[in-house]
Amino acid sequence: MRHFKPKLPIALLTAGILVLSACGDSATEPDDDHDDHGGEVEGVTLTLSGQTVASYDGDDGAWTGELEVEPGEETAHISVQFVDHDGNTVRLDSDFYLQVDVANESVAEFEQDTPGEFGGHLHGGMEGDTEITFSLMHGAVGSGHADFVTAPLHVHVHD
Repeated sequence: MRHFKPKLPIALLTAGILVLSACGDSATEPDDDHDDHGGEVEGVTLTLSGQTVASYDGDDGAWTGELEVEPGEETAHISVQFVDHDGNTVRLDSDFYLQVDVANESVAEFEQDTPGEFGGHLHGGMEGDTEITFSLMHGAVGSGHADFVTAPLHVHVHD
C-alpha cells in the first residue's frame, strides 16, 4: 500500500508563483486579459501647447529636450504620456498615477491640477537650474509604488 506524501517543494513553488503574480493589475488594457504590470512602458513624452518639448528613452536612460520657464511665470499645461518602444502612448488603468519630484522647489515647482493627473504646470521660482523626475505610480495616489521612473530632466529658469 502506498502512502500519500505531500510534495512540499512543488507546493512552495506554486505558492511562490501565486504570490509573485499577485500584483496583477496591468498598466495597459491588453486584449488577451494578460496582466503585464507596466511592462509596455519604455519612455515618456512631454507635450506643451501641442508640441513635444522633451522625451525620455528608457532603453538608454536619456532625455531629449529640457523644460524652461521664466522666474515668477507658469507654463501652459504640460501633458505627460508614458509610451511604448515605438513611441505610442500606453493606455493606463485607473489605478495608475503620475508623481513628479523636483530637486529644488525654490527654483521650480510642478503643479498638478488634480493629484496624480498625467500633466501639470511648471512654475518658475528663482533663476537657476534644477532637475525633475517623473514616476508612473501604481496604487492609491500618495501611497502607491513606482512601476517606471525616469532619469532626472534638466529644468532651466531664466529671463
